[in-house]
Amino acid sequence: MNTITATELRTKTPELIEALAAGYTVDFIHRSRIIGEIKPREKTIKAFNAKKFLKMAMALDLPVTTLKQRERIYHRHLAKKYGQGFSGR
Repeated sequence: MNTITATELRTKTPELIEALAAGYTVDFIHRSRIIGEIKPREKTIKAFNAKKFLKMAMALDLPVTTLKQRERIYHRHLAKKYGQGFSGR
């Protein structure tokens, strides 16, 4: 797929997606003129920085809670949101 018209853009979306996924560039035609180019995005992968994440987490200074405390807090939140008849257990 090298070119696509405005009408085909609506009707041939799956083919366009396949072409973009394969890395192809597609020319966009409107009223018999090429007016644009549809190309896939550059894939940029950000590496996870564990040290930076830990530093941000420590800056929040959140209280330490046990799993049982977190479950109790979450259950209270759900009861408040959906009413006392809510059974989340």
